[in-house]
Amino acid sequence: MSEPEPRCGFFAIIGAPNAGKSTLLNRVVGAKIAIVTPKVQTTRNRIIGIALHGAAQLVFIDTPGIFAPTRRLERAMVEAAWGGVADTDGIVLLIDAHAARNGVPDKDAQAIVAKLKQQNRRAVVILNKIDAVDRAMLLNLAAWIDAQGIADSVFMISALNGDGVNDLLDDLAAHAPQGPWHYPEDQLSEVPLRQLASEITREKLFLGLRQELPYALTVETETWEERNDGSVKIDQVIYVRRDSQKKIVLGKGGQQIKKVGAEARADLETILARRVHLFLFVKVRDNWVDDPERYRAMGLDFPKG
Repeated sequence: MSEPEPRCGFFAIIGAPNAGKSTLLNRVVGAKIAIVTPKVQTTRNRIIGIALHGAAQLVFIDTPGIFAPTRRLERAMVEAAWGGVADTDGIVLLIDAHAARNGVPDKDAQAIVAKLKQQNRRAVVILNKIDAVDRAMLLNLAAWIDAQGIADSVFMISALNGDGVNDLLDDLAAHAPQGPWHYPEDQLSEVPLRQLASEITREKLFLGLRQELPYALTVETETWEERNDGSVKIDQVIYVRRDSQKKIVLGKGGQQIKKVGAEARADLETILARRVHLFLFVKVRDNWVDDPERYRAMGLDFPKG
């Protein structure tokens, strides 16, 4: 019996903030390549994850959550999300079923569906977080999606525990174009390690800091030094906008920054499978949100105006 023909498909994952896109990406890839927090708008740039399913290589582009932006950074994030849709083999629209009311998704998800209709685009629609929603609600939500006329298929999953994910992968693999794989078999992501390291630290800041402060900071990996003993030394700068924010990030006696550093280092040692020496520095740069260089470091285009 002959081997099945190889397939390779590129799929953009889009959705409203906190729909579970990064959780799904980590689930299908089988490793942590995207940060996850309970806060909305955590993902700021496009992240590429690579999964193998049978004879198919499935390349997923995880995008920032799509919402109505009001600030420059938010506009850059939304532009990056819609830009991730271009030149893909398919769109995967993730909808938070738990956020739906009366069988209708939240307003951000409704706006995404409306734009897909306007652009005459179709998508594989995923109703996520089914473990937190009763079946009648799910069926009503599926009926609403079907009535919009943009769904090639509808799947009900829990990205958190994996329910329904294999059926989704079966479908995407079956629809991936025939052709050679684009990446080596053992590659899980196209995220540069320096960027992933910055994102891991930013995740710990999101989890450890309250309210709006995480949105007012960014993290950049300044140096990455490979050492002879196999370990790596990483220097990172946390940019904040005000001296008062710097004090909060540092914490009393530097305890907050030590905690963030220890948690980020532990994650990085697991991901990199080697010892990590992580050094964090906090700098005030009040205009970083208007600095094109900071956007390039985040992998975002700098929006004009």
